[in-house]
Amino acid sequence: MPNIDLHSHSTASDGILSPTQLLAHAASRGVQVLALTDHDDVAGLVEADFAAHEENILLIKGVEISVTWHGRTLHIIGLGIDPSHAPLAKGLQKIRDGRTERARLIAAQLDKYGIHGSFEGACAQAGESKLIGRTHFARFLVESGHAKDVRSVFKKFLVKGKPGYTPHIWTTLEEAIGWIRGSGGQAVIAHPARYKLGKNLLEQLFHDFCELGGTGIEVVSSSHTPDQIRQFARLATRFNLLASSGSDYHGPGESYFDLGRLPSLPSECTPIWHDWNIPLDRSNQADNKIIGQ
Repeated sequence: MPNIDLHSHSTASDGILSPTQLLAHAASRGVQVLALTDHDDVAGLVEADFAAHEENILLIKGVEISVTWHGRTLHIIGLGIDPSHAPLAKGLQKIRDGRTERARLIAAQLDKYGIHGSFEGACAQAGESKLIGRTHFARFLVESGHAKDVRSVFKKFLVKGKPGYTPHIWTTLEEAIGWIRGSGGQAVIAHPARYKLGKNLLEQLFHDFCELGGTGIEVVSSSHTPDQIRQFARLATRFNLLASSGSDYHGPGESYFDLGRLPSLPSECTPIWHDWNIPLDRSNQADNKIIGQ
């Protein structure tokens, strides 16, 4: 089976590496199939497409869409999308506009706590990216000495009940899945264990997701324990969903798993790539197919 990672980020959202650097790093780790799934943006896919050909990697064009469901934030990944699909592009732009508004509110909350200049600091961390996320604020807080590393930020700041937390309404689950399906892609629930849903809400999420045309779930994720991998493998089978595998890679020092180091999917799962016709021999670049338009 080829080395596959279907969840990664670049500087087009909150990753550390540019799309070109990300693909080079993936190649150095033996990754043969990589999905670039930046948050609410597809701006990195053109560069990633070129770099994928240079590195002889099969690129899966993707995106990770922020969703509000039952008052909770979820992330839905689109795999094999057409980034030029007008409803998808328009919907993502609306989400990004909301991100900027949220960033100003986060900065105002941190200012009340005595941490000043966080909006400008987060913008500087974002660099050329037009998307400002909590990770950019986290990097600013580390750089300004308020936390030792990005992971510890999310224990002290930016989460519910802590300084810098700001609630926000994203798009709906129905809209996100509709945009993905309309663009020719497959919708996947990202890192489901992170949402800390109780049994009843988890059941409801899977029911709603399937009813709306969702395709799969991330069974293997860098934030999943072995027990959680087994749990979501069983749920994937029960709900007749395909299983995905992704590291959620953001860059050196900020990811639990490096690219190319994911454990295998449990044997009872049907991989989301089972009908993608992935060539096992990647030596002939002329035969490489880019998944997504």
